[in-house]
Amino acid sequence: MTIRVVLVDDQALLRSAFKVLVDSEADMEVVGEASDGDEAVAVTREQRADVVLMDIRMPGTDGLAATRAISADPGLADVKVVILTTFEVDDYVVQSLRAGASGFLGKGAEPDELLSAIRVVAHGESLLSPVATKGLIARFLAQGGSWDGTGEGRTTPAELDVLTGREREVLTHVAGGLSNDEIAALLSVSPLTVKTHVNRTMSKLGARDRAQLVVAAYESGLVRPRG
Repeated sequence: MTIRVVLVDDQALLRSAFKVLVDSEADMEVVGEASDGDEAVAVTREQRADVVLMDIRMPGTDGLAATRAISADPGLADVKVVILTTFEVDDYVVQSLRAGASGFLGKGAEPDELLSAIRVVAHGESLLSPVATKGLIARFLAQGGSWDGTGEGRTTPAELDVLTGREREVLTHVAGGLSNDEIAALLSVSPLTVKTHVNRTMSKLGARDRAQLVVAAYESGLVRPRG
């Protein structure tokens, strides 16, 4: 199946470069482009995209608002958003993860890394660099940040009470950046069993994907940043 990609960036030259790269691959194609958030949502809906490469800072409606709109639309439930940023640590990126983005990638990433990111999220995984993401979340929480800008919206410890002991254990390992196969080996169970636990945990916590599970694990205090 061909992965349908939408490119969102206010710089036409950068979109053109990404388009050439993506269209050079046999298993993916660019089906739409946008220069602002409102256009991004409209094109994503119209073209039934699988993956959106979303610039976060744009005039008008930014990438954060667009990501929230896409994540909130039931008709776009299968769309995966990858945030493109020039910043390693950016509060907007964290909020995007909370809003439903599957991960983030620096604009200076190597071409192979960008193509791999598209494939990873298209197949249902979250694009997380464990070290970068944990560091990002740890810094954000240490500074007293809140996901919605109001001081509210964090996952509370009590919200994890819906999880079984095994699900909490799996969540801890997901937050540690381990894959299903790695968790399975650690717990001496099958990868399919781990996948089932992950899916149930996402359902119980209302998480869109593994990226949101990582955020929930940290903000609830289940996993704590190491100093």
